[in-house]
Amino acid sequence: MKIENTELEVIKGDITQIEAEAIVNAANNRLQMGGGVAGEISKKGGSAIQKEADKIGPIEVGGAAITTAGKLKAKYVIHAATMAMPARHSVGAGGDFKTNQDIIRKVTRATLEITKEKDIKSLAFCALGCGVGRFPLDKAARIMLEEVIHYAQWNHNLEKVYFVLYTYKAFKVFSDIVTERFVRTVEKLNRNPIPTVDIIIDNGQGIVLIERKNPPFGWALPGGFCEVGESVETGALREAEEETHLKVENLKQFHVYSEPERDPRFHTISVVFTATTDKEPKADSDAKDAKFFSKDNLPAEVAFDHRKIIEDYFKRKK
Repeated sequence: MKIENTELEVIKGDITQIEAEAIVNAANNRLQMGGGVAGEISKKGGSAIQKEADKIGPIEVGGAAITTAGKLKAKYVIHAATMAMPARHSVGAGGDFKTNQDIIRKVTRATLEITKEKDIKSLAFCALGCGVGRFPLDKAARIMLEEVIHYAQWNHNLEKVYFVLYTYKAFKVFSDIVTERFVRTVEKLNRNPIPTVDIIIDNGQGIVLIERKNPPFGWALPGGFCEVGESVETGALREAEEETHLKVENLKQFHVYSEPERDPRFHTISVVFTATTDKEPKADSDAKDAKFFSKDNLPAEVAFDHRKIIEDYFKRKK
């Protein structure tokens, strides 16, 4: 199965033997590697992994940390903290280490973000929270797959993601859920409009347009796709800063534009904002140039439906 640049595969096997650049350890927040997957990683990878983890832990539940992988085939171990371990608790002595769906989602996301930071190309997941954490296999499979799909849509560092299950039962559950949910999710993504933001930045004399590096070419309002986990307001401010280096003021929602043909690539829905600045823009991100234009000297080539948006803005401003 493949989404964007990332291929997904479900495997029955031993995660310590997988030839991926990084493997994932379902860890406690103190990064103490006792039994289960963590114990196998420690036993086969050597004590250096635990010594390195001791210098990092504890971390927050739902967070992740990375160490080298010792003698394993992998280069890294990403320790995904799916549960808390009391300060005086000894590994293997029992206790309530239950996890939940919010933690599984958060820790999967944190793990994927680490691969972006380290530019990791291949990653092997175990079933997070399904051992000592006693989280249901089918629900873990759904959550982990959703997060991988969301990540792969907007980040292209990962070329391969493995879900590695040790028992046949776990493999069968993950294989069935991942296959079924993958098809349904990708079909839904292909059918549903994509949320975006655009921002009209006014200095009193004109508005900022950026010249696009990538197709569709032409001049456009600063903007882009909303990212997972952010509001449209946050997305507008982020895009403004990424593309123009401007920290804008007086952010206000202007209008929503949703014509199916507004973007030649796919159906997008844009929440358009207005804002002000007294600074000069500087092109960055995927912008070749950025500068102010008045309503009477707009460039000839304006991308998407941004000419209409600009005309609507100046009419309302007047």
